[in-house]
Amino acid sequence: MDKKIYLTNNQVVLNYNKAYPKSREVLLKSNTFRVYLQHFIKTQETLYPELYNYLTQNGKYDSQEAANKFSKCLRMLSIFNMDEIESEYLEDKKSLLTVVREIYKTWRHLQRFAFIKSDSSDDFGINTLVRRDSEMNDLILRTYRLFEERIMDRPNLVYRQIQAGTNACFSIHNRDSIWSEHYSALKDIPIIDHVMLRTPMILHPKSSKRTGTFTETKVDPMTYFEGDSESFFCFPCKVGKLLCFVYFNAKYTASALSMANLFELATKEEANQKPDLILLFGNPDGKNATEFYYDETENIWLGCISDDPRIEYFGYLKKMCLTLHNLAAMQQGWLPIHGAFVNITLNDGRKKGIMLMGDSGAGKSESIEALKSVGKDVIKDIEVVFDDMGTIHIEDGIPYGQGTEIGAFIRLDDLDPGTPYRDMDRSVFMAPENPNSRMVTPAASYDVITTNHKIDLFAYANNYTNEFGLKKLTVEEVKDTCVMGKRMALGTTQEVGISTTYFANPFGPMQKQELCEPLITKVFSSLEENGTFVGEIYTHLGFDKTNRHGLDIAAHQLLEFITK
Repeated sequence: MDKKIYLTNNQVVLNYNKAYPKSREVLLKSNTFRVYLQHFIKTQETLYPELYNYLTQNGKYDSQEAANKFSKCLRMLSIFNMDEIESEYLEDKKSLLTVVREIYKTWRHLQRFAFIKSDSSDDFGINTLVRRDSEMNDLILRTYRLFEERIMDRPNLVYRQIQAGTNACFSIHNRDSIWSEHYSALKDIPIIDHVMLRTPMILHPKSSKRTGTFTETKVDPMTYFEGDSESFFCFPCKVGKLLCFVYFNAKYTASALSMANLFELATKEEANQKPDLILLFGNPDGKNATEFYYDETENIWLGCISDDPRIEYFGYLKKMCLTLHNLAAMQQGWLPIHGAFVNITLNDGRKKGIMLMGDSGAGKSESIEALKSVGKDVIKDIEVVFDDMGTIHIEDGIPYGQGTEIGAFIRLDDLDPGTPYRDMDRSVFMAPENPNSRMVTPAASYDVITTNHKIDLFAYANNYTNEFGLKKLTVEEVKDTCVMGKRMALGTTQEVGISTTYFANPFGPMQKQELCEPLITKVFSSLEENGTFVGEIYTHLGFDKTNRHGLDIAAHQLLEFITK
């Protein structure tokens, strides 16, 4: 992307290689600042007509002329006192102060990002990125304070050291070569190699729910890919042990960078290899589709999600990555599990691996949170292996669990009130003002999720039956329950009421049941042969998600299994 500033979709992306002001003078004189000012002036026409009239001097100037005139006034104000300047904007001191505050407020309400090329200097490192971005943050903050205090003719008495610059920044590089000529359209799209998130990062996406399903297509998305190096970036990450390249439309930079809290960012060396998975996110193809395709020649699972306002919801990005992973995993003989898996270590040193399975809203994460609460006196440590999607594979006759994500994408309403605040300093919050608000928070290291973990208990999270606690069942009973994938949907997707999804997993197993079915039989037989406890845990969340009584009973019985 060679533009200095990319301003769209309530988001701004700055190119630090083209637009990095080292001083207040350079900032206020820059074309980048005038572009933002013009954007601000246009938005005032309908939002605050009185401010629009002030800036355009009652229609005397158009938005571009007003931006030029007002930026010149600010440049003078940054050097001289009010009584030393002649400007028509200084005749109304009250409006001037209001406009300066609104310019700053509007800037901070944007989702703000910046990038720099890592191959532009030999000694580039993450510290270079952090230093530059921090200096930019400080420059904007000091500039705003200067204007406010000059107009008020007094200093502020309270100072808040907030994020006045970007919400996040990243560095990029370009590939030297492409692994196949068929994918040549991706060669020049810059690849992200470092990310810095300013957490807590609070985003306000327009969409807060995922609709529709991911479907298979027989048409290769590369034949209708419309992206280019001016409008797309690549976020290379590892989903479990698989290498995934997410080529995303710059419109959705906020969602893409949030993946740094969810998936392990690939190294620069890994990012120049051939991937196992590719996702084209925000493809301006006009299809309004969410599809996947298998490139048999290159052995790559390829997803494509069309550009549309609804895909601003992070779930589209996360779930398509997991769908592609699960399809590839089943090909390799690994069974995808939609659930949660933790290792519980007691104060006396005993350790148990607990795996709960179920579709969205069944109560998997909530059961683990309840277990933390009731077991606080006897549990020494809880190690998260996965919180949404993982796998079971058989090695030397033993079933082991592994994870896919280093973080968790959690519905805030499903957590104990204090949980989001405990982890907020590292988290990304999405639409906290809306129903189905979420947070993306780190949960485990990559080494942990890609290590084999023994499974001592496997239970289906049942939120629809009026039973209580933890119940042991036969392997065949649990297998049938899991395959049915029944739950009371809570409205976190388009579903409401009792629904069934094949193996409680609409992200791969549902679409490729012929691949999944033999793996289910093989894995459940192995669980039985290894003496794993199998059964159901009853969460009651389908009846009343605010009533935690059922969860507490289940958590106490789960703790009893672990301790005895």
